[in-house]
Parts: sequence; structure tokens; C-alpha cells
Amino acid sequence: MDFNGKTVLITGAGKGIGRATARTLASRGAKIVGFSRSLESLEGLTEETGAKCITADFSDAAEVRRAMKEAGTADYLVNCAGTNVLETVLDLSDRGLDAVLHINLRAAIICAQEFAKARVAAGGGGVILNITSIAGHRGFDEHVAYAASKAGLEGATRVLAKELGPHGIRAVCLAPTITMTELAAVAWSDPVKSEPMMVRHPSGRFAEPEDVAKAVAMLLSDDACMVNGSVLAVDGGFLAV
Repeated sequence: MDFNGKTVLITGAGKGIGRATARTLASRGAKIVGFSRSLESLEGLTEETGAKCITADFSDAAEVRRAMKEAGTADYLVNCAGTNVLETVLDLSDRGLDAVLHINLRAAIICAQEFAKARVAAGGGGVILNITSIAGHRGFDEHVAYAASKAGLEGATRVLAKELGPHGIRAVCLAPTITMTELAAVAWSDPVKSEPMMVRHPSGRFAEPEDVAKAVAMLLSDDACMVNGSVLAVDGGFLAV
């Protein structure tokens, strides 16, 4: 898993899984281009990893395309940018639905499209890795928009694998369990909610961002060259039992 001489685009690189992924891949030689909404969330990333940092509002399609063109051609794309709105089906607002779908699904597809166009122009090859969630496989309260966005991204990834495979571009998903990021803390800090989930994990714990980042490195590497269109659950066995 040596990434020397390789460039990785990472959305949502300012915090959580994205930042852990940037650190992990940089430690293995990769050149990092990190995207986030604000410079504040990217503070220290350049110092930690040598990353080039690009700010963009991923709820705005034009901003996403502008940022991807600014980044230029790369070897890998990791779509980590995500958000959530905790609303039930009966309370779901148009604003909440749009916010989640635009960032989690639309922006990821646009990034994949722009990345693929650049790769094809450069002769092909490369990997698109989309971070999804076990929420796309199981129904959790107040996660209707989030679940729809993640399940939709997995469906889109299968199409990416089929259409881009002839160009030597792989497309894969990682579906983590609850990962102890700032976003997850909002949804799962209440023991009444978290403890029933915890006992359903054979591993006996939730994931840490570094657990997911190591799995990202594995799937991006040439060791996974025949893994395409697949979803790897990084869930401590949650979906298996």
C-alpha cells in the first residue's frame, strides 16, 4: 500500500473520516488535495500532511465543479463529504432533505464525473471510493434522508463501475458503522440510543475514523485491483448478525 507519486482528492478532508484518510494516505506517500467548506476546518491539514486545500460549498453544484477543476487530474478520489439532518419521516423538511441529498449524493456524483472525465482524458486508470454507511442497509430512526443518500450513492457506484471499468477506473464503496466523528456524536451521544446499537456489534465497539481510513487505503491499493462495484462494510460485524 505504497502511494508514492500518487495524488488523492479527498472531499470532507477537514474532519472525521476525511481527515483521518488524509493523514493515513499521506503517511504512505500520497500527495493530498483536500476539500472542505471552510478554511477553519482545514486548519492544520497542510501542516500535518502537506495537502493542497480547496474550499467549496458542496451544496452548490457549480461550486463542486469549480473545485474539481481547480484540483486537476488525480489518481484517486475519496468522497467523504457528508452531512445529516435528524428528522423523522413525518417531520422531514424540504430544506433538510435538500441539504442531505445535495451534499451526500449529488456532490459525490459530480465529483466522480469530473474525476472520471479527467482520468479518461489522461488515458484512464484510477479509483473512485465513496464513503456510504450501514444506514443505507438498515433503517434507523430520524435517518430517512441520510439513508436515502447513502443507498443512492451505492447504486450510483455500481453504474460507475460498469461504465468506467472499460477505462480502467474502479469504483467502490466503504460502508462504515457508527464512526466516532463530530457528526456521529450528535446522533449517538445519548446512551439510550447508543447502547442498543453497541450490543449489536460483535466487535464490542463503534469504529474510529482511523479504522475506516485504513480500509480506504486497502481498497485504493493495487492489492484490490479486482474489487469493483462492491460495498465493503467496515462495521465490526454489525450487518452479519
